Amino acid sequence: MKFLGFLLRLVVMFIGRTLRWRIEDPSGLLARTPQEPLIFAFWHNRILLLPFLFKKHWSKRKRDRVAVLVSASADGEKLSRVLEQFDLICVRGSSSRRGRQALVELTKLVKDGYDIGITPDGPRGPKYKVQDGVIALAQVTQAAIMPVSWDVDRKFVFKKAWDTFQVPLPFARAVLRIGEPIPVSRDADAATRENKRLELENVLRTLCET
Repeated sequence: MKFLGFLLRLVVMFIGRTLRWRIEDPSGLLARTPQEPLIFAFWHNRILLLPFLFKKHWSKRKRDRVAVLVSASADGEKLSRVLEQFDLICVRGSSSRRGRQALVELTKLVKDGYDIGITPDGPRGPKYKVQDGVIALAQVTQAAIMPVSWDVDRKFVFKKAWDTFQVPLPFARAVLRIGEPIPVSRDADAATRENKRLELENVLRTLCET
């Protein structure tokens, strides 16, 4: 399994480096070094390139202090083996398994200065539907949510997968889009949290073309 993770890392890095990137970053995130931890939110079907993008644009700023939430399922175990090849810390959990424990672990990591990566529609969907966990984490930790997405003009799409998982084809044109930060007040009530959930969902939908 470790060898497979290493092999997949090479594939992801190869694809990422061959893509012709354009960056849309109106918040100027990549031009500065935020002092406070952030929660990066991105759709599940775009997780393939996120380790490459973290490595390329973010790891030097954060000294590889990035953790990601990964499902506690068998598929999550395989994914964690790949992500660990990028020096990412994997916290296992989802809304159905180890959800509370994962929230506690992620909260501690944020307090220790780690950024967090979350797929808010994972691990089983519905596709492009933000779940409550990312909002709860932002409220507890007071770390702002940074919506992130990417698109390419040539890709392979797993149409039978629940999330229509996307694999870019080498040498395609690609765009990385970073939204404005979304904070969640510590004293936010249920209605406010729902508004924030909808805001994040709408922004992430806007950032992806397909």
